[in-house]
Amino acid sequence: MSLPLFEHGATRLNEIVRPGMLCAFDFDGVLAPVVRDPERADIPPAVLRRLMTLSEMSRVAVVSARCVDDIAMRVDFMPEFVIGNHGLEGLPEFDSESARYHALCVEWERQLQECTAMAPGLRIENRGCSLAVHCRMGGCDGELEQRLMKLFASLQPTPRIVAGKYALNLLPADVPGKGELLMRLRTACAAPAALYVCDDVSDDEVLKLRAQDWLTVRVDGPGEAEFCLAHRLDIVQLLDMLIQKLEQA
Repeated sequence: MSLPLFEHGATRLNEIVRPGMLCAFDFDGVLAPVVRDPERADIPPAVLRRLMTLSEMSRVAVVSARCVDDIAMRVDFMPEFVIGNHGLEGLPEFDSESARYHALCVEWERQLQECTAMAPGLRIENRGCSLAVHCRMGGCDGELEQRLMKLFASLQPTPRIVAGKYALNLLPADVPGKGELLMRLRTACAAPAALYVCDDVSDDEVLKLRAQDWLTVRVDGPGEAEFCLAHRLDIVQLLDMLIQKLEQA
């Protein structure tokens, strides 16, 4: 169980924060509040200003289930790394597979044409390399989720399902999980340490990582991460701490 960062994480922050470190942040629920209409998501100015400052002092990555073009529309500057589609965009090693991923999503979307009639508010979003079935407007209770999961299991080819807040995501079955992808990103940019801040159940495999030079933080309460923030608004205080420690370093 994760510990409150501000009360118990000072020593770990001092160990992690150093020049050249990788600071990775989830978009929805961390940098931007979760809203009923995902098209209206935006980063508050106070967070954006600090993120821009941090990007001048460390390697910054924005990580999201959204596609890269969607994220670019919502950020007034381009961080060094923008990782979209659960890691399928923004890492050069997957560029050669993008055409295959697009074809898979088109086929799944065709097979799911009747899906939106299962409940009010269900919406399918084709993100190019992945599909998202949104239930943000109408809610997704346990019974509906079971029906959707059964439907997804019948798709050909069978996708890998990643659950998120108010959405179920369909990905190619042969792609690595987000934990491995972030480790690859850190290796590629030769970062001496890494920090990952997120809020979602889809990040559990990342949050379970335990290493001396890898720090995980979950927003909105405890979970699998090493530390947690009580509320998304605490991201402002965390960014201030990172900037201050990097200035001192």
